[in-house]
Amino acid sequence: MARFASFAQFYPFYLSEHRDVRSRRLHFAGSVLVIVSLMLAASTGRLAWLWLAPVAGYGCAWVGHFFFEKNRPATFSHPFYSLAGDWVMFWDILRGRISIR
Repeated sequence: MARFASFAQFYPFYLSEHRDVRSRRLHFAGSVLVIVSLMLAASTGRLAWLWLAPVAGYGCAWVGHFFFEKNRPATFSHPFYSLAGDWVMFWDILRGRISIR
């Protein structure tokens, strides 16, 4: 298992594990669903929506890894950096720095 001294060192590795555009699309969709589930929970007061956040976020991401990337999600070895990487990649996709086309 590789060790990283900082998130700045980890993020290039994270991106290398997301080369397949279908995987990046699934990660993006999962992140959107996380935001939607949090918004639904906040706006309706129904905390039951919160269960959708990890199921949708990790579910979409892991499908991308197991079926398209054919690799093991970094969540298993670097959970905090991986979660941060998900949101940095999401933001990079929104800004057009990373393509999902």
